[in-house]
This record gives sequence, structure tokens and C-alpha cells, in this order.
Amino acid sequence: MKKFKIDLLPRIIIAIILGIAIGTIFPTPLVRIFVTFNDIFNEFLNFSIPLIIVGLVTIAIADIGKGAGKMLLITALIAYGATLFSGFLSYFTGVTIFPSLIDTGVPLEEVSEAQGIVPYFSVSIPPLMNVMTALILSFTLGLGLASLKSDALKNVARDFQEIIVRMISAVILPLLPLYIFGIFLNMTHSGQVYSILMVFIKIIGVIFILHIFLLIFQYSIAALFVRKNPFKLLRKMMPAYFTALGTQSSAATIPVTIEQTKKNGVSADIAGFVIPLCATIHLSGSTLKIVACALALMIMQGISFDFPLFAGFIFMLGITMIAAPGVPGGAIMASLGILQSMLGFDESAQALMIALYIAMDSFGTACNVTGDGAIALIIDKVMGKNTTKNKIE
Repeated sequence: MKKFKIDLLPRIIIAIILGIAIGTIFPTPLVRIFVTFNDIFNEFLNFSIPLIIVGLVTIAIADIGKGAGKMLLITALIAYGATLFSGFLSYFTGVTIFPSLIDTGVPLEEVSEAQGIVPYFSVSIPPLMNVMTALILSFTLGLGLASLKSDALKNVARDFQEIIVRMISAVILPLLPLYIFGIFLNMTHSGQVYSILMVFIKIIGVIFILHIFLLIFQYSIAALFVRKNPFKLLRKMMPAYFTALGTQSSAATIPVTIEQTKKNGVSADIAGFVIPLCATIHLSGSTLKIVACALALMIMQGISFDFPLFAGFIFMLGITMIAAPGVPGGAIMASLGILQSMLGFDESAQALMIALYIAMDSFGTACNVTGDGAIALIIDKVMGKNTTKNKIE
């Protein structure tokens, strides 16, 4: 008798719906149980993310061969270009639409963020290194292994990759729906989902439509390279989109993003290289959201804004957010410095910016993650033949 199995995407959707549906009726002690699980699982995820990057990226670069350096440069340029495009798209759309939606000269008001339920206990699992250190280590090891004639160290790296893959399939993916359920359960129970979203409903609507347009545009460009239906390519990335919607972390969604990217026809080597890299350097959705939120707040307060100011801000934002950790809200935390120095945001404006951003954090992250698949398609088409050639040699 064949065993019935629910795929990852339906399980994630069910988890989100259940979390929102019963969040208001669940007693606090029961909510705290799931919050405690989420706290521990989140610690494990943060511990695992650098290992995932090292395990997957290192051997991917080593297998690709001497073309890895060129591929790294091309991927970085495409990711940065996509991030800049989203920032300017957000600016010009906001300049056109926001003045008719937002009353100017409105003083900033405190946005009260409901305090989430605290866990019964916490278990600290410090990561061995941060995300950027893991990336640099992966590049160094991978490029070094690609040039070595000996396969001894490469075999060790391949065994480590197998360990990471088994950890992902046996631990992270099975527990992911429960983790996402706990996130939405806590947010709904504490009132965070509705109270913050309703304050900026018009802005959020515009940003959401921009996210959809951006994803369709990215996959339309990728479809020109691979000669496939962009909507079919985008549909296969939906499990990654919904996973990111729940985890609010591009890095935590890497395993799912890689699997769905391979289903779109991208080779395993390219997917294993591009997806972990883009999880850190490709932030189109987050950039779009930060630019739109910053512009909206400036319009709301009657502060003058011009194109040269925002152009410099967008260029700096694309670089600054590379340092954002692979955790929920990391992008806005990394951008606070340039919000203050370049746009003149004071403490109250920064607090309002954080509240507005966090309310939509999952949608921006989902846009980032899904866009990674489009970049992988382009890289696979541009570098695929070179990759195969280098591996044969």
C-alpha cells in the first residue's frame, strides 16, 4: 500500500493558515510551547546557516573549476544590478503614486509593537562563524580546491557536503512547517499581524504589487535566456516563496530554493553555487521595500526629497545590505546607518521605519529568494557550457 505524503508547499500553506486561524484562541501557555520550540529551532538554524554555505558553496566552486572566479564576478554583478533596478523601480513608482495616497505634514506617531510571547526557556547555540565569514571561507577553499591536482581535500569537502545535505533533508525540512506555524501563531496571538499591517495598508498594497511585478519581470528576463514560459518557471519556485514567507530569512530558505531551482532545469553545481551566494548579495525585494518605506515616511512628514539624494542612497543600500545577517529583519538593521547619515532619519523615524519594514519582512524576503532562482537560470545558461567543460578537463 502506497504511503500518502503531503508535499512541502501544501504543508507550509497549511501551517500559515492554521497559525493565523487559531492564534487568537490559543491560550498563552500553549503558545509559549511553540514559541519555545521556535526559539530553539531558530538557534539551530542560525548555527546551521554558515555550515550550509560552507558545505554547499565550497564543493560547488571546486567542481566548477577555474571558471568559478568568472562565475562569481558575473553572479555578483547581476545580483547587484537587479538590486539597483528594484530600488529605482520603487523610487519612481513611489514618487508617482504616494503623494496621492499619503497626507503630507503628518507628525510621526509611535507605532506600538505588541510584545511577543517569551519562551519557557532558551538554549544558546552560537554559530561557528558569521554569514560573510562563511562565504569568504567558501570562496577561498573552493577556488583553492579547483586549482589543486590532489583530490584528498576535495573528497573531505564532498563528505562534508553530504553531511549537510542529510542534515537538511532529515532535520530542517521536516521541522520547517512546524517552525512556520509557530511564527504565525505567535504573531497573531500578540496582535502584531493586524495592528501594524493596518496602519500602512495603502503603502503595503503598492509594495506588494511592485513585488509581483518585479518577480514577473525577473523571470521574463530569465525566460529570454532559457526559452521557457516565465510563469511556469515562477510557479515551480512557489515552495521557496512560501518558505521564505514563513521563515523571513533568505539563508534559512536556501535548501528549498536550491531544490526548486534544480526543478527548473538548473544544474546542481550552478544551483549550489548561485543560490547560497545570492541569499546574501541579492536583496531586490528588501531594497524595493526599504526605498518605498523611506520615501513614504519622508512624504508623510513633508520632508523634501530629490532624485540625486535617493540615487546615492540606493547605490549605498545595495552594498550595505550585503552585510545583513541571514535572520529576520537583518536588512533593515544593516540599513539604519545610511538612513540616518544620508536621509537624515532621527530615532523616531528609524523606529517607525523598523516597524513598517518588519510588518512586511516576510514578503520582501520571499521576493529576494524567488528572484535568486531567476539569476540561477541566467547563470546556468551563460556559464553552463563552461562549467561542463571545466569539469571534464
